[in-house]
Amino acid sequence: MLLGMIPIHNGAARKECKVVDCWNDNTYYLRMNAITNCPSRLLVIEDDPVLSADLGDYFRDRNHRVTLCRDGGEGLTLARDGDFDLVLLDILLPGLDGLALLARLRETSPVPVILLSALGDEQDRITGLVRGADDYLPKPFSMAELAVRVAAVLRRVALERGAGQRPRQGPLRLDGLALDLDTETARYRDRALDLTVTEFRLLRVFLEQSDQVLSKAFLYQTVLHRGYGRHDRSLDLHVSHLRRKLRAAGVPGQPLRTVWGQGYTLATEAAGAEPSAPGP
Repeated sequence: MLLGMIPIHNGAARKECKVVDCWNDNTYYLRMNAITNCPSRLLVIEDDPVLSADLGDYFRDRNHRVTLCRDGGEGLTLARDGDFDLVLLDILLPGLDGLALLARLRETSPVPVILLSALGDEQDRITGLVRGADDYLPKPFSMAELAVRVAAVLRRVALERGAGQRPRQGPLRLDGLALDLDTETARYRDRALDLTVTEFRLLRVFLEQSDQVLSKAFLYQTVLHRGYGRHDRSLDLHVSHLRRKLRAAGVPGQPLRTVWGQGYTLATEAAGAEPSAPGP
């Protein structure tokens, strides 16, 4: 699937998922090509000329400023000296491989890095994340998935930089679940949910993207604002606690489902209708 609205499957019906923008009081359809409202500065270090050009065209078409580089040594210099919001980094590079580049970059710069590599087994992903990557996407990948991952990292950067003041927002609703985005409280029908701050954020992401399978890497970036490590089970614990609280409140079925090898999803059987727009 290429770009466009994220499909939400509910039986034979296809719906569009509305998402609440964290930085203004509008709602917008979460397009795969919608990364942020403001252009970001991206550095792409990729030696494949075709993929490099495709990445440049893709993100420039979405109003980002993109610098392309095909050599590891030159890429390290650019990443250190340039004022970039995000680096997309291949591992198998001439001159200096991506992992060595990342290790040297982390000595002086916290710029976010997403690794792109044909080395896609679990140990390779773990190695990249432990070395300091913010996310890891195995090749081949879809531009749509990369766009979502880039958006997650850029949102985290915006949060850490304190980008603006959040205006008041109305509740986010999905069937019997209701989240008050101003007070960060949640209810299921007439029962209050006693959620921690992290559990609230986690439930918000699941409601905004119901029926989508959300990877652990995406959830770590979006909810916990960090990459995940080899022995980090904190996300699993937060999901387990949230799942138990939803069941205790009477949410039917299996509210949060584990999709083996992929991540977690909020199933429509628990959610029901599509999310409504925030109210006044």
